[in-house]
Amino acid sequence: MATLIKSLHPRLWFTGLWLRPDFRKLWISLTMTHFGGQITFLALPLTAALVLNASPFEVGVLTALEALPFPLFGLFAGVIVDRMPKLPIIIASDIGRALALASVPVCAWMGVLSMPVLYLAGFLVGTGTVLGWPAYQVFMTERVGRENLVEANAKIGIADSAAQLIGPGLAGAMIAWLTAPFAILLDAFSFLFSAWMLRGIPPKASDAPKAHPQSVKAEILEGLSTIWHTRTLRALVWTLATWQVFRHAFIAIVVLYCARELGFSAGQVGATFMAAGIGSLAAASFTSRLNAHYGMGPTMLVGITGTGVAWIVMGCAMGPFWLSMAIFATGMFVLDLTAMVFFINYLTLRQAVTPDRLLGRVTASMICLSVATAPLGGLVGGWIGEHYGLRAAMLFAGVGALVLGPLVAKYSPLSSMRELPKPQEPTTTESVTEELAGD
Repeated sequence: MATLIKSLHPRLWFTGLWLRPDFRKLWISLTMTHFGGQITFLALPLTAALVLNASPFEVGVLTALEALPFPLFGLFAGVIVDRMPKLPIIIASDIGRALALASVPVCAWMGVLSMPVLYLAGFLVGTGTVLGWPAYQVFMTERVGRENLVEANAKIGIADSAAQLIGPGLAGAMIAWLTAPFAILLDAFSFLFSAWMLRGIPPKASDAPKAHPQSVKAEILEGLSTIWHTRTLRALVWTLATWQVFRHAFIAIVVLYCARELGFSAGQVGATFMAAGIGSLAAASFTSRLNAHYGMGPTMLVGITGTGVAWIVMGCAMGPFWLSMAIFATGMFVLDLTAMVFFINYLTLRQAVTPDRLLGRVTASMICLSVATAPLGGLVGGWIGEHYGLRAAMLFAGVGALVLGPLVAKYSPLSSMRELPKPQEPTTTESVTEELAGD
């Protein structure tokens, strides 16, 4: 009996980063916002489609505006993150996003809800994410240490997976019960809870801003130059920027596709999206083993190509209701399984190869550059959905990602990358042509 009781001791189950209070608070806050984000991901386009009767292109514009702050403000966000303490930035962005989201149910209650209100809310939430997300990533890197990045990102992946496993079902139920606009209020509360949770993290010496004698312009250019002259970072940027076109074409039409093409209710949409959580959870649990067996680069390439397979499977959903729902759910499972495999390694590589003094600028600049194409993807997805059908937009995303995988394998160093590299100071070359040929 004593042996059994001893085996149940929390210390045997909660090891590694779970034993660090700062990481636990960061993990809990991000988990809450991930759960809330599942509600808004479904509720915002459903508000447009069901409450405001928006067209596919109008929903595409909404998707584009949510991503637009990244190319507009992303480069300046990197300088801000490097010059200021990270934690206050994260807390302020959480509070700002909470207020932006709360405007939707307030306007619905007052009877003045319209597409411009959704456009503004989406844009402001994106603006908060531009500042908050790179600050969060840099803060986490400083707190856990580079040697623990794979473990940290895998644990965060588990949180995201759990949110995607349970969140869509809860979101569908909340939307059916409260209606889509008022369900968004729960996401606003999740950001407020996150801000409350993070305020209790004590400061450390690593949180202090780095010295910056340069001008803002010089710092932005240094961050961009670092990305350009570091082969791994440059390859990650153009790969993800291309993929974001197809991903946001999918995001722009997926809820409309479920509601109008497949005839799913809000609850049924949430139920099928729960399959994505199972895929993410599986990826978070065995990505490290895949990396050890096949190498980080090849594992990433399989992941990004697999997303194309998933979108094609979803685009082929048809037949009786039970069959179309099963096909779509299978596609969602494959999508998040493969996307999570890619992103765990992407985040780890980006943080690992960047020198400490450039971490904020490089992180924010890479987010800016890699998401700069997202507004185009939202507009293209909405336009194809309106003129050629929602199914055609889904297949466009799938074929595009399938073609991207072999291109990345041929023209980037990722396919030959087996282990996690160390931080790299940028190296210059004699010409742009030589640098491009090096890919």
